[in-house]
Amino acid sequence: MSVDTEKHAEKIDFLTRLYKEALDAADPMKVVPPHLPAAPRGRTVVVGVGKAAAAMACAVEENWSGPLEGVVVVPEGAVMPTKYIHVHESSHPVPDERSIAGAQLLMEAVSDLTEDDLVIALVSGGGSALCALPAAGLTLADKQHITRELLKRGASISEINVVRKHLSAIKGGRLAAHAYPAEVVSLLISDVPGDDPALIASGPTLADESTCQDALDILQRYDIDDIAIVNGALKSGAWESIKPGDYKMARNSYHIIASAWDGLSAAAKQADKEGMACHVLSDVMEGEARDLAKAHAGIALSVASRGVPFELPCVVLSGGEATVTLKGQGSGGRNTEFILALALALEEHNSIYALSAGTDGLDGTANAAGAWLAPNTLNRAKALGCNALLSLDENDSATLLDKVNALIHTGPTFTNINDFRAILIEA
Repeated sequence: MSVDTEKHAEKIDFLTRLYKEALDAADPMKVVPPHLPAAPRGRTVVVGVGKAAAAMACAVEENWSGPLEGVVVVPEGAVMPTKYIHVHESSHPVPDERSIAGAQLLMEAVSDLTEDDLVIALVSGGGSALCALPAAGLTLADKQHITRELLKRGASISEINVVRKHLSAIKGGRLAAHAYPAEVVSLLISDVPGDDPALIASGPTLADESTCQDALDILQRYDIDDIAIVNGALKSGAWESIKPGDYKMARNSYHIIASAWDGLSAAAKQADKEGMACHVLSDVMEGEARDLAKAHAGIALSVASRGVPFELPCVVLSGGEATVTLKGQGSGGRNTEFILALALALEEHNSIYALSAGTDGLDGTANAAGAWLAPNTLNRAKALGCNALLSLDENDSATLLDKVNALIHTGPTFTNINDFRAILIEA
């Protein structure tokens, strides 16, 4: 191994340690137990949905002394062994028949409860697609069409979830309303920028301030207003979600038990422990992946050339969720697209390294969590006959980065606190 290769490996290992610290800060086994409520006089029913739901269910089982029952809905492949809580596998990011079955199981689990009963709701990112119960008169095919179009056209996760809440019979507080008069305590692992609890998994157990008109405005903004029943129901308010102040929500409470900020803070502490100055830009950075990459490159290049706004050496962190407007037919996701666009913007700068990865272990169609970047990444790609600009245009970032062994593979992480980005600028 050459000196340069060893140096590159050392720097990427450092960034990977920061990423792992961020994941550890959102480990359900650590963050669930401190927030468990007191046992009720009646039944305790656990319901959950999201990429972290199975691990959260295991954490409840290991730390609960009384009887338990319930069901959680997770993505395919994200199952963990449970004793009392049933785990149902479903579809993500586009709902299918398993999503309907999962939603029905959740609604059934909270049926016929009394005021002496307790519902513990375990909610994390990814839940919107995993449990899909179309509003009255809406078909699954309609929901699939709308979800695909919003994803393809680069809608933000917040916009997508506002729409989902108003096309659903379970989201937007409806699951909690169905559990009335039982008490509902929601434990949330946030994957949404700004940590709005009502947006996490489209808020099945939380009251919703957004309106049918908001959902209609979003669909019209992206020119997805071609389904008559959707337009009619949203215009009339027929599919309105459960609002704050509704009597069925009076006994409900929630706790955000892990978020992007927690992950970034843990990573920053690790950097400090290793003697590296660290700066967190923000945990709510959204926008097109390639635009975010240009913005991050501008900061990194300014630090490298002028020592502003941060002194050398340092690492810069950010969180939030990028979007990708699909134009090509390649393989990739928002994190691999970010890394490839960053590489092009940095123009093979010899002292800048980066890592960008989803904390759920998944990144679009990349079959990876994300990717890393070293000063020689583009040169290596060129030597293999790859055209980085063409790959970016075709949304084929993962194919190129796979050829240079720059993809990050974690498998399901059983948590989800949005995307993690780290850029190391050497002196």
